[in-house]
Amino acid sequence: MQFKTIQGVKVPEIGLGTHRLIGNECEKTVRTALNLGYRHIDTAQMYKNEREIGSAIQRSHIDREELFITTKVWHTNLEHDDLLKITETSLSEMDTPYVDLLLIHWPNSDYNVEKTLEAMLLLRDQGKALSIGVSNFPMKLLKEVNEELGAPIFCNQVEYHPFLGQLDLLDYAAERDILVTAYCPLAQGKVAEEPLLQKLGEKYGKTPAQIALRWLIEQEQVAAIPKASTEEHLKENMDIYDFMLEDDDFYAIDDLDESLRIINPDFAPNWD
Repeated sequence: MQFKTIQGVKVPEIGLGTHRLIGNECEKTVRTALNLGYRHIDTAQMYKNEREIGSAIQRSHIDREELFITTKVWHTNLEHDDLLKITETSLSEMDTPYVDLLLIHWPNSDYNVEKTLEAMLLLRDQGKALSIGVSNFPMKLLKEVNEELGAPIFCNQVEYHPFLGQLDLLDYAAERDILVTAYCPLAQGKVAEEPLLQKLGEKYGKTPAQIALRWLIEQEQVAAIPKASTEEHLKENMDIYDFMLEDDDFYAIDDLDESLRIINPDFAPNWD
């Protein structure tokens, strides 16, 4: 496993996304991932799997300090006191004294984001959230919380894959030393159908998914959290450290059409 160092914090480049992993399947998958060497686990209060993730972590007997755990606060729980209460519930469910990263899952203009951030900073000051950040924030909103409100944003977690560009965010993240966590990094399996990625997979002896993940983590501020539920795919997503993309191949992926947004609920913000 390799790491990105962001604001002095080491973050494993490849993590496990757990959206739609629930119950026994979730616990089994997380335990398998931890046994394979995963140390970055991403969850959210909305996923309703924090208890299973906590159980898997406890049974793994891995020192808590070796893990990087992220959870996210749902967009209807952003009122100051609600956020404090529900995050305490998350910590209890996962049986951990802290999360490494606490994110606002989606922006919501019905709430005063300054008050939301005040609650998150209180949790940080109490040692219950080591870093704070946001998810699904377009550039305008990211700049608002990071610059106008002066919040110490560690991360913006966004949909990012070879078919959706994030160039402005990447430039800003490099300038401000912010982590970009790529969720849906395999475009829900669509990378497997892309002829360029298939061709590059043949060249490097890898799958199209491995080519896509390698392309992501070769970028300066980027970590990726692909979801996987089988041991085969968990291993595959980690097996990307024995090759590097040649410059021409990297830029060829850059040149793919990058206008496909897969995750776009009706409460999503206006995208940049």
